Amino acid sequence: MTAAEEITESRLLLAEYDRIKEEQKARIGFRDNLLYFTLAASTAVLAITVQSGHAQVLLTVPVICLVLGWTYLVNDEKISAIARYIRDQMGPRLAELSDARGTVFGWEAYHRGDASRATRKRLQNAVDLFTYLALPMTCVIEFWCSRTVQPLLLTVSIAQMLALALLGWQFLHYAER
Repeated sequence: MTAAEEITESRLLLAEYDRIKEEQKARIGFRDNLLYFTLAASTAVLAITVQSGHAQVLLTVPVICLVLGWTYLVNDEKISAIARYIRDQMGPRLAELSDARGTVFGWEAYHRGDASRATRKRLQNAVDLFTYLALPMTCVIEFWCSRTVQPLLLTVSIAQMLALALLGWQFLHYAER
C-alpha cells in the first residue's frame, strides 16, 4: 500500500462527512415533502367531508397530522443533530488533524450567523404548529360542533386532542434548541 492509498483518520472523517451530508440532504427533502403531503391529505379529507356531509370524517385529519407531524419532527431533529455533530465533533477533530487555522466545514457555522435566521426559524415553527396542530384541532372542534357526535367518537376526539397537545409540546421543546 502506498502512502497515498493509506487510510488515515482525516480521510475517514472526510468520507464520513460526505455520507452524513447525503443523509442530511435526503432527510431535508423528505421532511419538506411531509409538509406538502400533510396539507394535500388534509385538504382531500376536508373536500370529502364537505361532499359527504359526514363530520366524523374530520377525525382522520388529526391522525394524519399526528403521524406525519411526528415523522416531520423526528427528521427535523436528526437534521439538526447531524449539523451539530459536524460542527462540534467532526470539524474540530479534522482541524486538529490537519493543523488547519480557522474553522473546518465553515458553512456549518457561517449560515447560522444570518441576521434573519431567528425570524425564519420562528416563522417556520409557526407554519409547523399551524399545519400539525391548529388545522387538526380545528377539525376536531368542528366535529364537536356537528350533530353527529357519538360517545365513542367523542372519546376518540378527546384522545386526539391530548395527543396533539403532546405533539405541540414536542415541537416547542425542539424549537428551543
